[in-house]
Amino acid sequence: MKRWIGLLTAACMVFLCAAKACAEEADSLSLATPSALLMEAETGTVLYEKAADERMSPASVTKIMTLLLIFEAVEDGRLSLTDEVVTSARAKSMGGSQVFLEEGEKQSVETLIKCIVVASGNDAAVAMAEHIAGTEEEFVARMNEKAASLGMENTNFVDCCGLTDDPGHYTSARDIALMTRELITRFPEIYEYSTIWMENITHVTRQGTSEFTLTNTNKLLRSFDGCLGLKTGSTSIAKYCLSATAVRNDIQLIAVILAAPDSKTRFAEAASLLNYGYGICRLYRDENTESPGSVPVSGGKKEEAACRYEGEFTFLDTQGKDLSAVEKELVWKDEITAPVQEGDVLGEAVYRLDGQEIGKVELVAAETVEKADFLHYLKKVWSIYGDLCYDKDAISAETETEAGEI
Repeated sequence: MKRWIGLLTAACMVFLCAAKACAEEADSLSLATPSALLMEAETGTVLYEKAADERMSPASVTKIMTLLLIFEAVEDGRLSLTDEVVTSARAKSMGGSQVFLEEGEKQSVETLIKCIVVASGNDAAVAMAEHIAGTEEEFVARMNEKAASLGMENTNFVDCCGLTDDPGHYTSARDIALMTRELITRFPEIYEYSTIWMENITHVTRQGTSEFTLTNTNKLLRSFDGCLGLKTGSTSIAKYCLSATAVRNDIQLIAVILAAPDSKTRFAEAASLLNYGYGICRLYRDENTESPGSVPVSGGKKEEAACRYEGEFTFLDTQGKDLSAVEKELVWKDEITAPVQEGDVLGEAVYRLDGQEIGKVELVAAETVEKADFLHYLKKVWSIYGDLCYDKDAISAETETEAGEI
């Protein structure tokens, strides 16, 4: 008994020391940035936060929501990457970061995505907003609707690009992480654009044809190993902002910086957050590609229903645990009765580590099993009767053969 108490005490000490070390390392970050947050993208786990719910101006980081709505429009078929977008006089008049679109100039949706992500073009953002929703005001209304649906409780957008100095245009570090996570997990193809360092676009206007070089505003792409994006922003009110994303060892992190005093601090502290995250994170993943098998079904036209996992399972460890010790148990419902529809939940895969449940994945029907009716039972009885008759005839024939041999 004393031995077990000693082992339990030692385990608790290891856990407390690890937790204390993580807390001390987080405290040692000592960010000059007034508001920041670090999130693991797949699970949504927040690893570090500082005044993460403070409402602040996001500057061009606003464009993450603009991009999210653009990719949603492409996904549902309202928009194609090859569609041509005509620049309005209003879009052309936007100041701040711009790619110098001219009124009446046509560019493809894909080119304008590059202009927004790489060069933070305000004119490109407004052109896309007007193309999708008719007016920027209507597009902004959709941005706010999307923000609400994502649980962004401290966000209100006034424009689609973040150029405004209206105090009613605000968000928080946590909310930026939420919309960033939505964009990069649903539309990982964003990285095809956010990782472009430099690229030329061609202006074709009444004045002729000219080249314009897009240069990425995210300097972490060149200085932080694994950085893939995502969006910078700066105004005199917002100061220096950033939502940075990176992937290492299959772990995707989001670092949000708001109101940094200067650009150098913005990038340095985002890198510090990412390094801290990669120092403490390990991800357990079970892709669940194999079949969990079949389960008995009573009262159905089939006696069993094939099953599948609803999806993969991931668990984020920040305490240095032995992830090879993760155990999985399949737990089925006590009784499954027809009818069973494809997709019906029939059980769950429960994951445990050190005896503690760490998550679960639903087990669902991979096929439909209809309820047995009178005709089904009649056919079944007839089949049994036919088998009996066959067996009887076979026995008789065998007996006659044996008698003939005698």
